[in-house]
Amino acid sequence: MGINQHGVVAAVLNRPGTLGPAAGKRSRGDLPLMALDHPTAAAAAEALTLLDAGLWRGFNMVLADCCGAWFVKGLGHGKPQVEALPRGISMITAHDPNDLDSPRTARHLPRFQTAEPEWSAWLSILSDQGGDPSEQLNVVPRAGFGTVSSSFVTLPSAGNPTWLFAAGAPHQTPFLPVTLR
Repeated sequence: MGINQHGVVAAVLNRPGTLGPAAGKRSRGDLPLMALDHPTAAAAAEALTLLDAGLWRGFNMVLADCCGAWFVKGLGHGKPQVEALPRGISMITAHDPNDLDSPRTARHLPRFQTAEPEWSAWLSILSDQGGDPSEQLNVVPRAGFGTVSSSFVTLPSAGNPTWLFAAGAPHQTPFLPVTLR
């Protein structure tokens, strides 16, 4: 995940069944860096659709700026697909946006939608370790997998973005501001 000097945010996630590296495939960590070479999220989304998605394992990306947000899906073949995200709250996991077949989305999207749109209300959702492991946002560590960090980003229509980062699980690690240059 990163933010550029124009206020464009880019974050990459795995698709189902694509965890970890694969021989002959590039690191998905390159994708946000490529997106952040653009002055707007719309321009970044358009540029990513020109790539060969077969160079990477499957990925989901979120691109956003103060004007809008886009979802980019790479399936490991062909060209990445892009769609504008609707205004309001959307949730992206390893699945498509707002996909209620994702246990995490089914459990937490309604919680985000009904919570006050403020940091303290959303922090309690991000920190929650309850429910079935497939539903957890704050994944309890098991078998070498669990939540190791968390971020919260705001993109106001005027002014500078805010990025708060917890270098650990959000229920036990404070969120500190990331200095944006």
